[in-house]
Amino acid sequence: MVDEALLRSLTPTVIGTLVRRGADFAAAEDAVQDALIEAVRVWPEDLPQDPRGWLVTVAWRKFLDAARADKSRRNREVRVEGEPVAGPAEVVDDTLQLYFLCAHPSLTPASAVALTLRAVGGLTTRQIAQAYLVPEATMAQRISRAKRTVSGVRFNQPGDIATVLRVLYLVFNEGYSGDVDLAAEAIRLTRQLATKTHHEEVAGLLALMLLHHARHAARTARDGSLVPLAEQDRSLWNTRLIAEGVDVLQAALARDRLGEFQAQAAIAALHADARTAEETDWVQIVEWYDELVRLTDSPVARLNRAVAVGEADGPRAGLAALAGLDPALLRYTAVAAYLHERDGDPVTAARLYAEAARSAPSLLERDHLMRQAARLNARLRD
Repeated sequence: MVDEALLRSLTPTVIGTLVRRGADFAAAEDAVQDALIEAVRVWPEDLPQDPRGWLVTVAWRKFLDAARADKSRRNREVRVEGEPVAGPAEVVDDTLQLYFLCAHPSLTPASAVALTLRAVGGLTTRQIAQAYLVPEATMAQRISRAKRTVSGVRFNQPGDIATVLRVLYLVFNEGYSGDVDLAAEAIRLTRQLATKTHHEEVAGLLALMLLHHARHAARTARDGSLVPLAEQDRSLWNTRLIAEGVDVLQAALARDRLGEFQAQAAIAALHADARTAEETDWVQIVEWYDELVRLTDSPVARLNRAVAVGEADGPRAGLAALAGLDPALLRYTAVAAYLHERDGDPVTAARLYAEAARSAPSLLERDHLMRQAARLNARLRD
């Protein structure tokens, strides 16, 4: 068996080596993918002493073959360098630059995510397609367009760490589908990024991912239904991930440069710290949401703040906080239903739960909201 983790960890370095030797990004990425396929075929029988050097040599040969074929087809000269002899590859880690390249502002979020998973994560097109539940041909076209878009971008151009973090957060939020756990993959990539830069928001995002992923086992019941945070079996929470997330967060907060991911992680840490739902420090959570709103002015942050206010100061206060938000906001109606139920108005709550189910962003949420509506309607009939 080939060590897939090793292959994936080497992918960014090998792509970067080819780019620095003169290959454009698209051609380098294609050549490295071909080399990875060759490694899967050859390594089980003959593992090289220098896996990175082997991949660089094979990928460069693949690139030269493709360049020569292109030269022949187009009948024009293509400048290529000589073929290197097999041996240790120069150790220059271009991973951080690849992050910036794959999260280039000219790419759509979907394209940036796909390209990051392919070039930095080392996933195959098939794996990415399965994870996003789209045909492999569709994903291949998306990745090809993205590579063409960024092929002219030089490695020495500065990148935007905020854009990279948003791409990684998008990957994390996709969760699990197919044979790739995207939440785990996002954590792996964010850990990797954290070793390349000491940016406090990278640490904040890593802490947030760890704290959320710690609750993974408790989020669904045996029948696959969604379990709300307040009803989760907290003995199923991963205390090791929680402890790591808190440590990472505390180190980031100590730098005294607060950002939105640190604020979100602080909220997640307060939830993780409560042994029961009743012990949750909602007053402090509201204070952190105030910080998050100040940092981002995000409608989603304001919506979540309304829930926290409803828990800290009562459902009437939560409904008052909700009143100033746009009812078209995703999950607005579900939050309104919850607060109305807490306020002793099951008729309005049941109607709003049913309405929220019709616009739920996932099947799990839709089924959960429909069950809430059915539960209240059954109670009203009794």
